[in-house]
Amino acid sequence: MIVCVLDDLLFSVKISTAAKAVGADVYFERAPGMAAARVREKQPSLVIVDLNSARLDPLGVIAQLKADPSTRQIRTLGFVSHVQADMIAAAREAGIDEVLARSAFAHQLAEILKR
Repeated sequence: MIVCVLDDLLFSVKISTAAKAVGADVYFERAPGMAAARVREKQPSLVIVDLNSARLDPLGVIAQLKADPSTRQIRTLGFVSHVQADMIAAAREAGIDEVLARSAFAHQLAEILKR
């Protein structure tokens, strides 16, 4: 099970399509303020976070997940525009495990979902 915290419809479709192709079970959380609770409930193997989402507070979600003993060991992966070095640094400071440029994320998506 993978939980995706994003509200970008284009990437939602890309992830859904790739997940079906590789047989991965994916859940999308799009409600502001609900991501950390959903991750605690689902206990996924991976949380994918759109770091460009202004509505879902991605840095806050990451910080909450890494501060909670029940979710801190869950792997987190964020994707972001490659020119946003400040967001990449902030995500790393919040405790994210891996950050990819949006283009690299899209290119590697099937492999990410298979892990």
